[in-house]
Amino acid sequence: MTGKPPLKVRWIARRNAIFASPRFQYWAARIPFIKSVARTRATQMFDHLVGFSYSQVLRAAVESGLLDILADGPVGVSHVAATTDLSEEAALRLLRAARALDLAEEAQPDGWMLGQQGAVLQADPGTQAMIRHHRLLYSDLEDTMGLLRRDRKEPTALSRYWSYAGALHGAAERGTETQEYSELMAASQRFVADEVLGAFRFPKHGRLLDVGGGHGAFLRRVGAAYPEIGLGLFDLPEVVDSARGALGKAVGGERLQCHPGNFFEDPIPQGYDLVSLVRILHDHDDDPAMALLRNIRASLAPGARLLIAEPMAGIPGAEPMGDAFFGLYLWAMGSGRPRTPDEIQDMLHRAGFSRTRIVPTAQPVIASCIVASA
Repeated sequence: MTGKPPLKVRWIARRNAIFASPRFQYWAARIPFIKSVARTRATQMFDHLVGFSYSQVLRAAVESGLLDILADGPVGVSHVAATTDLSEEAALRLLRAARALDLAEEAQPDGWMLGQQGAVLQADPGTQAMIRHHRLLYSDLEDTMGLLRRDRKEPTALSRYWSYAGALHGAAERGTETQEYSELMAASQRFVADEVLGAFRFPKHGRLLDVGGGHGAFLRRVGAAYPEIGLGLFDLPEVVDSARGALGKAVGGERLQCHPGNFFEDPIPQGYDLVSLVRILHDHDDDPAMALLRNIRASLAPGARLLIAEPMAGIPGAEPMGDAFFGLYLWAMGSGRPRTPDEIQDMLHRAGFSRTRIVPTAQPVIASCIVASA
């Protein structure tokens, strides 16, 4: 194809040529208004450049127990060093790094306490569990190009841990690994549940089935917010058996039904007004994801709905989470991909749903929502 490139292509090429020019950079650094823009962009690039070290400071603060130590502060460097088994010099280096990320704060000379971000994190075991879990992703990303070039069927640190998808397809070693999966999901599910509850109005007297709901963390949150709604859990038999007692005690056994099964192979239980898929769809490649959507559609009566909640790709303001983090995370996991709302809606229509709509959330970096009607 010949002729001029599209206007947008020419504009981007021209913009990039200008931004890359040393003369422009020198000029921009000295003009008052442009200077602030240039400084912001330089800071963003610097954060991209050294962001890996920020994540390791976060990891060290969690794994060392530093946050719990500072919660009882103010404490001195010598106390931190003795408690974390570090030299005083190393402890001071960690404290200063944590201060730079607002995890720690020096309230008085040699009197260290939690910073604002540290206080939030110390009180949140779910986020701490996610931070500890990311050691597996760090291992896989040590050779990012090697990771991208590998056959996705080859095992990685993440895929060996995240064997839940394999368990769904009949892997032999299911119990312990599925338990670990469900525990981590339960620890982090609160974020997504709160976003969904803030954005979507559940039927007060209806019935909700959470497909792939693990130990029922999402159902607990919905059940507390809507005390009259009936609740159903559908997951692998060993997951359901493990969850049944504690979940029934939390939400009331009379309002809970547990359904053991495989959502690829077994029919989805019927009779529910609303089915939820919370951080499930993006874990699976397109063919199994379509099979799951069709299976759910077949279970729904006219007027019943499907609620999908997960981080999505291409969301304005949340692109790094959808495309950069989950893009590489799911690649390393060996299954699934982040999808845009348009891609998900197209899949829903092909699965037989009649209408779809996007439900805006306050924090799309945590989750976006799509509702589809049968």
